[in-house]
Amino acid sequence: MSLLSNSNRREFLRGAALTGAGLALSNRLLAAKEKKVLVFTKSSGWEHDVVKRVDGKPSIVDEAVTDLGNRHGYKVGVTKDGRIFDSKEFHSYAAMVFFTTGDLTTLGTDGKPPMSAKGKENLLDGIKGGMGFVGIHAASDTFHTQPDPPDHSSRYIAHGDKEDPYLQMLGAEFIVHGSTPRLQDAPLIVNDPKFPGLEHVTSPVSFNEEWYSLKDFVPDLHVILTLDTHSMKGECYRRAPYPVTWARLHGKGRVFYTAMGDRPENWKDEFFLNLLSGGIRWAIGDASAQLDANLKQAAPGYAEIPPKQPPGK
Repeated sequence: MSLLSNSNRREFLRGAALTGAGLALSNRLLAAKEKKVLVFTKSSGWEHDVVKRVDGKPSIVDEAVTDLGNRHGYKVGVTKDGRIFDSKEFHSYAAMVFFTTGDLTTLGTDGKPPMSAKGKENLLDGIKGGMGFVGIHAASDTFHTQPDPPDHSSRYIAHGDKEDPYLQMLGAEFIVHGSTPRLQDAPLIVNDPKFPGLEHVTSPVSFNEEWYSLKDFVPDLHVILTLDTHSMKGECYRRAPYPVTWARLHGKGRVFYTAMGDRPENWKDEFFLNLLSGGIRWAIGDASAQLDANLKQAAPGYAEIPPKQPPGK
């Protein structure tokens, strides 16, 4: 026997319908407010294995960042098409995640549509205006300061304020990486253990990677991780410890970069993924961090440039 009269039943059903409509509206509003992140992996220079799409399947980077987005509540788009930066869609993203190489305004290695010169301006203006930017590994091997001759001799010169504006935004430029061995274990000094994703991490952290030697560090960097070079093999590491992960503000935009990410295996490593996740969440404004400029304190010898590597290495 029903405990509700006909009139009460009508009121109950009406209330349930209104509640359901309210929840649906609430869910639509939440979805509308969900932040979007774009993973851009065009390779105008060397194409790394982790950004290759084999048989049309998503790359390792595409899948990993998409998984992080699913975990932390932001949507992830992926593309290698440089025309995105001239589109209205570009402005719908809260942050860009770059794993790129070379001059992205050229067709280059992967044959994907290049970014236009205006598209590059749109990217830099967007970051200045408040869009987040996350650079991974080869993002510092992108838009090298010109001229950049085949022997890469200009990469051993500090360009300062004449550095390409993209690299000034990023915070530094790739010089070279070791070749004998290409991969090696090295200790990472944790300069900011409170940065999102580094909670409970004990310094130093031993990590195996293709380590980039970098230069032209922007003075306002907030250094998060420093590479301890003392035990490393290779001429490009004959220098004082230097930053390999940092954050900075570029206008209103939050910029995060880590030199790690070459090895496919590292895209399953908890330490690396937690750090990258923290950088993305910070870049889109979903996590906070203290950004004191600590370059001189964290890496007093940051301005050293290593000996030029002999040809063929």
